[in-house]
Amino acid sequence: MGSYRSVMTVDPPEAGTPFERAARDFVIDQVWSRPGLARRERRWVTLTCVGAADAQQPIEDQIFAALNSDDITIDEMLEFVLHFAVYNGWPKASHLEGVIRRQWARVRNARGLDATVRPPDDAELGSTDRSERIAAGTREFIDVNLIDAPAPDTPYIHAGILNFVFGHVWRRPGLGRRDRRFITVASVAVCDAALPLASHVGSALGSGDITKAEMDEVVLQLAAYSGFAKGEALHATAEAAWARLGH
Repeated sequence: MGSYRSVMTVDPPEAGTPFERAARDFVIDQVWSRPGLARRERRWVTLTCVGAADAQQPIEDQIFAALNSDDITIDEMLEFVLHFAVYNGWPKASHLEGVIRRQWARVRNARGLDATVRPPDDAELGSTDRSERIAAGTREFIDVNLIDAPAPDTPYIHAGILNFVFGHVWRRPGLGRRDRRFITVASVAVCDAALPLASHVGSALGSGDITKAEMDEVVLQLAAYSGFAKGEALHATAEAAWARLGH
């Protein structure tokens, strides 16, 4: 799983500097090759890291590799953009979507295939009744976070968290909850968001959607792409959450 060709789907460049050698020999050959986490899940963590970091060439390279490997479909990748936008901001997500369209065309044109992007199904928008959306968002918040939902007494909670984030985005069928967990945990870790980090790491482990062994691999993958200081914060949070769960 960890060879440069299998991860990046192109031949490795010449490694002439210490950074280039470490990127090939450590990040690709050692981190990506570890058996504790599937390549698809490593892609979610990596895409989130490079997208949040505004890393221009890595964004191009990682999106191309994810699509060219067929590890992630174009529909899943575009759904990722929406989930990413919630946790990392709309301007960063807008850039990601532009790169995805460009790299999708590159992949499809190389294969002699149509690069048209399928419009989303209107049914994915869910109920247009506000009270139904708030009720559904409240239930989803509880299911995802494993705690009671906050009272909808501010615009942020009412219109943002309960109506949109949990009343809509987390309930969309384009990605499963497990995929959304990996994207969210990586997002709150790279954003240094202490309270959301504790909440989402704890609920990912408490729900069983991500095992402790998998979370340990997420820590290493994130450290490789967002820095070991952020990896240390995620590691400490995961250890504390695991202890609270009685392990």
